[in-house]
Amino acid sequence: MRLPGRLAAAIEVLSDVETRHRPVSEALKAWGINNRFAGAGDRAAIGNLVYDALRRRASHAAAMGSDSPRALVLAVAMRDWGETPDSLAAAFEGDSHAPEALTQDEIAGATADISSAPAAARADVPEWLVPSLERAFGDDWIAEGAAMTGRPSLDLRTNALKASPEKVMKSLARFSPQPTTIAPFGITIPAGPRDARTPNVTTDEGYQKGWFEVQDQGSQIVAILSGAREGEQVLDLCAGAGGKTLALAAAMGNKGQIFAYDADRSRLAPIYDRLKRNTVRNAQVRAPQDGALDDLVGKMDRVVVDAPCTGTGTWRRRPDTKWKLTPELLAQRQSEQAALLVEASRYLKPGGTLVYITCSILPEENDDQISAFLAANAGFETQDMTIAWRQTLITDLPEGLATPGGGICLTPQRTNTDGFYCHLLRKMA
Repeated sequence: MRLPGRLAAAIEVLSDVETRHRPVSEALKAWGINNRFAGAGDRAAIGNLVYDALRRRASHAAAMGSDSPRALVLAVAMRDWGETPDSLAAAFEGDSHAPEALTQDEIAGATADISSAPAAARADVPEWLVPSLERAFGDDWIAEGAAMTGRPSLDLRTNALKASPEKVMKSLARFSPQPTTIAPFGITIPAGPRDARTPNVTTDEGYQKGWFEVQDQGSQIVAILSGAREGEQVLDLCAGAGGKTLALAAAMGNKGQIFAYDADRSRLAPIYDRLKRNTVRNAQVRAPQDGALDDLVGKMDRVVVDAPCTGTGTWRRRPDTKWKLTPELLAQRQSEQAALLVEASRYLKPGGTLVYITCSILPEENDDQISAFLAANAGFETQDMTIAWRQTLITDLPEGLATPGGGICLTPQRTNTDGFYCHLLRKMA
C-alpha cells in the first residue's frame, strides 16, 4: 500500500472506533482481518497513524478546526510526519485508494499556530483533568501533558537469574538496543518515526530462553524501589500477568518467597508460563478463591500493591483511554485503591513495608490515597523515598520526582518512562 491508501485506512479505523466505541486494538485487528492484502508494514503504518492521531487529538483538532477522523489523520501526516499539502496532493493524484483532495481549511491546518488555543488542547488532555494536573505538576503541567503525546520506547528488563544486559543486547544487536538511564538491568529500543515498526522481540532466542522480559523502565524502577531482599516473605497482591513478580524474584535472587495473587483469574493466567521461562523458583501463585491468603495475615515482610488505576501514566501506549476517562471511572478506581490499601495492611508483620504503586499521574490516586490511609491508620509511617532510592538504585533521587505527600512520580517528561507513582509505608511495631 502507498501512503494515500494507508491514510484512507487509518481514517476508516478511527471512524470505526468513534462510531462503535470499540478499543483501538480491536478496530485495527478487525481491519486487518477484513483486508488481508495488507502486509505487516502496511498494518504497522496504519496503526502508527491511528495512535499518533489519538495521542495528539486535541492539539490536532485545534489546528484543523475539526476532530473528525479525516482531520486528525491528515494532521498527523502534515504536522507529525513531515508531509506538505503539495506532497499529499501529488500522492493523491491518480491513486484510486486516496482520500478526497484537501480542502483550503485542511491546507491551512498544516501550518496553523495553536499557541493561543486552550491550555488543555495544547497539553492534549481532557479539560476536566486540568485542575488535577495543575495540582500534580504546577506550572509544568502543559509540558508534562505534551510529553505524553510521544511514542514510547520498547523497554526490556534483563532477567538477572539467567543473563546480563550485555548478553541480551548482543542477542538483540540488530535492533540497536541501548542501556536504560536509570534501571540497572534495563534495555531500551527507541521508537522510530512515521511508519517504523516496533520490533517483535518475543521471537528472539533470548526471550524464548528467559533472558529478558518486556517491561517499561518505570515499572522496573518502582519494582526495584520496593526493596525486596533475599530471604524475605513478599506478597504481590495485584500480580496480574506477573511482570513485577518476575522483577521481584530476580531482585531476591530466587531466595525467600513471593506469593503472587490477583483477584482476576484471567489476568493471572499468563504468569505460569512466564515464571517457568524465567526459571523463577521462589514464587507461589495463589489463585483467587475464598481464604486464598488467610495463612499470610501478619506474616509478610513486604506487600506490593500495584493498584488498579486510571492508567493515565500509560497514555503514550493507550491514547484512546485518555479520551474515554470519566470522573465516574476515577471515583471507582479511588474506591478500589482505598480498599486495597486496607486489605494489604492486614498481611504485614510489624516492621514490614507496604509498597503502593500506580501507573497514574493523578494526585487523587496517589498522594491523596496515602494521606487518607495514614489518617485512618495510625500504625503506619511514610518511608523516606530519598533514602530508598539511594539504597536500591545507588544514585541520588533526581530533582523533581518527589511528591508533596512523600512519594515519587515518574513521567515521560522527567524520566523518559511511563507515568508511575510509588510510596513506601512502614508498619510500626
